[in-house]
Amino acid sequence: MTFRTVLALSAAVLAFSAGTVAVDGTVGTGVAATPASAAELGPDPVHHESVRVTNAKLKRVDSIELDAESLVFRRGDKTVTEASMRDSRTTVSLLNRLLGTASRTQTAEGDGGACFPAGTTYTWGGAVRVAALTSPAAAGNAVEIRVLRETVRSRFGGDVELTGPDGVQVGDDIRTAIQDAPKSDRMSFGSADARAFQLLLEPGWAPQHDASSPPDSRGTGTETDTSTPSDTDTESTAADLGTNGVSALTDDTTVTVLGSPMPVHAKRTC
Repeated sequence: MTFRTVLALSAAVLAFSAGTVAVDGTVGTGVAATPASAAELGPDPVHHESVRVTNAKLKRVDSIELDAESLVFRRGDKTVTEASMRDSRTTVSLLNRLLGTASRTQTAEGDGGACFPAGTTYTWGGAVRVAALTSPAAAGNAVEIRVLRETVRSRFGGDVELTGPDGVQVGDDIRTAIQDAPKSDRMSFGSADARAFQLLLEPGWAPQHDASSPPDSRGTGTETDTSTPSDTDTESTAADLGTNGVSALTDDTTVTVLGSPMPVHAKRTC
């Protein structure tokens, strides 16, 4: 199995909703990429109060960290602002303001695969890719984010470092982290001649449990089913969902992609 085959397989397994992902990392949806401003972003069904940060402060940002459920904009060790991945409008707006207007592609439901939801994909400098979903995913995210390079040029002329948790970047060798990680946090693709891994860097997007009360059986004169799912059923569901969060995808042990949400050991593909 060649590395190109591994990348193609991994892209399909991860089901990134940006469109049809080719082995060279490009995205094609049948719609030509066009520039897009923040004002062109469609209705956001989970739009929270927008993050307010001045251009002067945003100009000072020298790194962006992809955490499990947010993008953190920093200057040195100081956090300038943060965008929740539950808020697609703010996420795209902040990136446009810092990195310049993104190229845009649109994806209809099912484009690129049966499990791909509808949405709009924004790409900055071939380094940061954000798929803004038309409807929030089951986990609660309104966007899916992939980091493809270690830096990206800002609209102000400087380089912005792109990292994951603990400073992990595209191009880093994470052999030790892979070896030390529990099996539940890593997956292996390919063969001995073309190894690739997915390593969970930080968990997130915990499943939301139904907190509703059991059915009311007072004075009805009829039997009411008040049974609850067995431990076996609960464990089975958890196993199917795997562990979600921000992950690193590697070529051998070198990071090629950082992404969130990106579950490990998920048996359900949709």
